[in-house]
Amino acid sequence: MTSLAFERTPLADAELVRLYSQMTQVRHLDTSAIAWQRQGIVPGYAPMRGQEAAQVGAVAALDMSRDFLFPTYREMGAALAAGVDMGEYMATHKATWNGGMYDARATRVTPIQTVIGGSALHAVGWGHGQRLDALAADADAPLDLPVALVFLGDGATSQGDVHEAMNFAGVFETPTVFFVQNNGWAISVPTERQVSGGSVAARGAGYGIAAVRVDGNDIEEVVQATRAAVAHARSGAGPVVVEAMTYRRGPHSTSDDPGRYRSLEEERNDGGPDPLDVARERLLSRGAFSTADVADVQSAAEALEERVRADVQAQGPRPGAEMFEYVYQEMPVSLREQAAAWREESDHV
Repeated sequence: MTSLAFERTPLADAELVRLYSQMTQVRHLDTSAIAWQRQGIVPGYAPMRGQEAAQVGAVAALDMSRDFLFPTYREMGAALAAGVDMGEYMATHKATWNGGMYDARATRVTPIQTVIGGSALHAVGWGHGQRLDALAADADAPLDLPVALVFLGDGATSQGDVHEAMNFAGVFETPTVFFVQNNGWAISVPTERQVSGGSVAARGAGYGIAAVRVDGNDIEEVVQATRAAVAHARSGAGPVVVEAMTYRRGPHSTSDDPGRYRSLEEERNDGGPDPLDVARERLLSRGAFSTADVADVQSAAEALEERVRADVQAQGPRPGAEMFEYVYQEMPVSLREQAAAWREESDHV
């Protein structure tokens, strides 16, 4: 494996305070979203407890005025850190057809999707286009490329889409960061039963891609490693795999029962340090934070959750006819026929 080097230096206190505040908001929203599902506010949700440092830290390394983020369905923390309105984001869990009520072009965050590994192809394609545009503009100028960062789970790397994406990215040196959150489980299957070769990062060598494995529960390490990966890709040196080792501290989704495949004792023993505890204790030990500051951050997170819940409840259902629109600029005959049949068979107009 071509290992990507990075500096393990502490972040400035002010930046760590900002990131800890975002992580606290993410944790509170995530916990609340599970309750919303039980209350019928959203039909389903994919919890991400324990992955706050990985998601918030990865986005902190990006320039969201020029880079682009390609999430899966478990990246609420990344969306918050990227500045997506959380009311519009959470509404995507109301089983609407379009996978994103927020403006993907304005936020530079693509709609969430449930196709495992599919985002990797999109990220590589977008990045390849950025490289071609830059070369067409001035082939002799040093490359300073926009970067695509795509989130994957360790289970997604078993998919053919990810192999195709990494191979293409390696051959054509696309500015892509494959950010793999290895949370220990692909639904009910542990990592050691679905990832060969020792680690996801080790696979980078097979594609000629630089790779690095980091502690995904340590936000400072995540930020510094991802910044190095982004700089590598931005310079035209090609893609990078970042494997962030973390732990899914809850179910795969609100319809999952992790008690059927692991015990509470295993969860406690295997989870490792809680990323919020790590960041908070670091701030307190540096004297950059007080217990009163911790309480203020928590109060702000609770206020955000109240606003987001009200926004989600106020949005209501989307018109069913929208599922036929926005797919083609000019709707083909076959789709018009399907839309007509749907109207005849339903109570919707």
